[in-house]
Amino acid sequence: MRQIHFTKMHGCGNDYIYVDTTRHPVDDPSRKAILWSDRHKGIGSDGLVLIGRPETERQPTADADFSMRIFNADGSEALMCGNASRCIGKYLYERGLTDKREIRLLTLSGVKTLALTVDGHQKVESVTVDMLEPALKDPDLFQPTADLCEGTFVSMGNPHYVVFTDNVDEVETIGPLLERHKAFPQRCNIEFAQVTRDGAIRARVWERGSGITQACGTGACATAVAAILTGRSPRTVQIVMDGGTLTVEWSEADNHVYLSGPAEFVYDGEIEI
Repeated sequence: MRQIHFTKMHGCGNDYIYVDTTRHPVDDPSRKAILWSDRHKGIGSDGLVLIGRPETERQPTADADFSMRIFNADGSEALMCGNASRCIGKYLYERGLTDKREIRLLTLSGVKTLALTVDGHQKVESVTVDMLEPALKDPDLFQPTADLCEGTFVSMGNPHYVVFTDNVDEVETIGPLLERHKAFPQRCNIEFAQVTRDGAIRARVWERGSGITQACGTGACATAVAAILTGRSPRTVQIVMDGGTLTVEWSEADNHVYLSGPAEFVYDGEIEI
């Protein structure tokens, strides 16, 4: 048995367990994600995030400062998570692992740039992630069928299907059905969204592999892109999720999507493995 140090963090309530694998290697992370994410018998989270160095990961030549792997609460590995990326930016800077305010993070969906806003006390107030360009078609992830309800497919590294509705709470019952619909060969994240009177967008998310979560960074981006494509929103919009509000900009200049919002520490702990 050995002790693993972990840090619990959240971005708008989207909470993960973070481990610095340069100090604490984690074997069989898929199994650990299932055990540790259990909110009754484990630490409790939406999943497990491993922070590492890019030379130890799957793309050894990538031009990046650090790397991220993310495992959902059911043990499946995700390609990307916007909220987790923002939390990593705060973690790396405030824990003294870097003094950079622009960090290149290697994920399974490519290298993402994190821009940190730091206050006079050297605390990270917010993090903006360059989520790169959205993909609107991907036959490996989306194969439309006649029985699929009306919505917009957007991949932000992870596949999302955004449905605009007058009742966003229906995602709790319809989300799990759509996640495993035959139109999505690798399952899908599902957002139900509604434009509010002030021009913001209220969205709830059923995350592939985790179920209902308080927020989803890639989901917020996908929702914004879908709203812009369907004429429901300007290029910059507030996405109001269960755990808080995220700002998303789909830039006309470079076609990249930028995700901004806060990240928070919850607590540190140790667990035996």
